[in-house]
Amino acid sequence: MRIKRIIWGATLTGALTLSLSAAQKNVLFICVDDLKPLLGCYGDPMIKTPNIDKLAARGVLFERAFCNQAVCAPSRNSLMTGLRPSSIGIYDLGTNFRKSVPESVTVAQYFMKQGYQTHALGKIMHVGHGNDEDAASWSTPHWKPKAAQYQLKESTDNGRPNKQGGPRGASTECADVPDTTYADGQIANEAIARLKAFKQNPGKPWFLGVGFAKPHLPFVAPKKYWDLYQRESFPLPALKTAPIGAPNFAPTTWGELRQYSDIPEVGTLDDAKTRLLIHGYHAATSYMDAQLGRLLDALEATGLANDTIILFWGDHGWHLGDHGMWCKHTNYEQAARIPLIICAPGIAKAGVKTRSLAETVDIYPSLCELANLPPPKGLDGTSFVATLKDPAAKTKEATFHVYPRGKLIGRAVRSERYRLVEWKEIGASVSTAVYELYDYEKDPLETKNLIKDLPEVATNLQSLLAKQPEAKPQIQVPGDTPKKKAKKNT
Repeated sequence: MRIKRIIWGATLTGALTLSLSAAQKNVLFICVDDLKPLLGCYGDPMIKTPNIDKLAARGVLFERAFCNQAVCAPSRNSLMTGLRPSSIGIYDLGTNFRKSVPESVTVAQYFMKQGYQTHALGKIMHVGHGNDEDAASWSTPHWKPKAAQYQLKESTDNGRPNKQGGPRGASTECADVPDTTYADGQIANEAIARLKAFKQNPGKPWFLGVGFAKPHLPFVAPKKYWDLYQRESFPLPALKTAPIGAPNFAPTTWGELRQYSDIPEVGTLDDAKTRLLIHGYHAATSYMDAQLGRLLDALEATGLANDTIILFWGDHGWHLGDHGMWCKHTNYEQAARIPLIICAPGIAKAGVKTRSLAETVDIYPSLCELANLPPPKGLDGTSFVATLKDPAAKTKEATFHVYPRGKLIGRAVRSERYRLVEWKEIGASVSTAVYELYDYEKDPLETKNLIKDLPEVATNLQSLLAKQPEAKPQIQVPGDTPKKKAKKNT
């Protein structure tokens, strides 16, 4: 209910006290799988994302937002717990976060403890590899769609068996089917039904987690979204090699994509396949955007929009052939940078962009402040509400992320201009480390490792990184390696 609640109570001395709680805002918590800032509101001229663009016009768009690890489970752990992978020591897909921090209170769980009803639809936490949605976080059971991944026989019957234990199917599918045939259409339907139920049965404030599946591989979408684009109009990646001077283990071997039956197990992709995948990513993004539009329209139609905080977040970026790489699984800009849009009626500016730094772990304390709730102690993030009120306000000087490669952990610090990556074994002396350094003002495409050219910059960033924890892995992580280990990277 949107009223102030008056609670009278007696202190130990017998005196009466009065407690007032501020009007509580609902939270629409939108998570999108594998969505990079390849969006109209982020300046891309080709992508068709009118609904995300409309959302950005209502809120604050962060141009320099970054994940804490460019792979699904650790990134979502960071979102939900407010703790970086380097704090909890989980860098892989299969280890549940409660193995490391069993008493952790997720952001949804915390809101539930504060009187919210909490609902999860689709993918919020990483599901699979031994993980499921965290039951303790939700006041109602997690809901997931029943849609099949593919709709066309030829998508799973093209003659080449998968040898790596991953998905047995094509990397793309274009089927002339209704939107609700695939998962995201069904997720939008259920989210709309929940909004209507909230409207019809007002009571507790609500926290609704909506996890859209696309544009995660395989790139499947109804034909009408493929038809929005002309494949030959997509430019090929300008840079097809790793940065000069980068360690040979830093790039990804894109094992995740190689699991699909129409992708070679080794070697590069030809121009036709490159354009097909780029086309598929665009189509899948536009499909998801349309489902988001239906959800936002329903929020308006129910009259709940003015009482609702909207978070729109992508769990990590994606390599679309840049540096000769695909998928995520690196510390480079295309994998680490994410879309982040916040709408907070009456608090946040509308239709503005900020270049202030933000990272995934900042979302937990920010939502608490927006909802007038004191954040739990011990979170790694910093509230960016000051930036929502004044886009020029800065809340931090750097963000931090990580990616493993076998026994090595690549810990990264990203400032406004630079990124430094430190590769070494956990606990080993910095004298054993291998470093990468990139300047995004002069070299935004990361063409060259500048670690030998900018020693003063490196020293400053190393001092920031030295203050961060480097927790040992809960299990031995394989990182990104080809063939047998490729199935770990999804």
